[in-house]
Amino acid sequence: MDNFYLWLKAFHIISFTAWMAGMFYLPRLYVYHVNAKQNSEMDRTFQLMEQRLLRYIMSPAMIVTFIFGISLVVSSPDWMKQGWLHAKIVLVLGMAGFHGYLAKIRQDFAGHRNLKEEKFYRRINEIPTVLLIFIVVLAVVKPF
Repeated sequence: MDNFYLWLKAFHIISFTAWMAGMFYLPRLYVYHVNAKQNSEMDRTFQLMEQRLLRYIMSPAMIVTFIFGISLVVSSPDWMKQGWLHAKIVLVLGMAGFHGYLAKIRQDFAGHRNLKEEKFYRRINEIPTVLLIFIVVLAVVKPF
């Protein structure tokens, strides 16, 4: 492996880690936000935290993750012949879709249109963890 590839890989892992930190934290914020009274100071605080997490950490980290991930594939085009990469891409796109869904939920909270209960947010809080497990196993073990 050449040095450039290793730098790409390092920055891909760093950006993915930042993205995942937000993916773990945002649904947890929703668990607590759902119990805040509308238009209260707590409601406004949660809205600000959620907006900043999405805008300044999660979305940029997701974009950079994709940039470095695509760069890794371009630098190693033979990977496109391997099934593990196809499966990983599908799961990463699923993670990005879930990211979009979390952004939609944030808009619902901001517009006071949340109809979900705490239990719902506790359940969806596990989705990023499950996706992370499969993505990492595919990337490290390359089972097929």
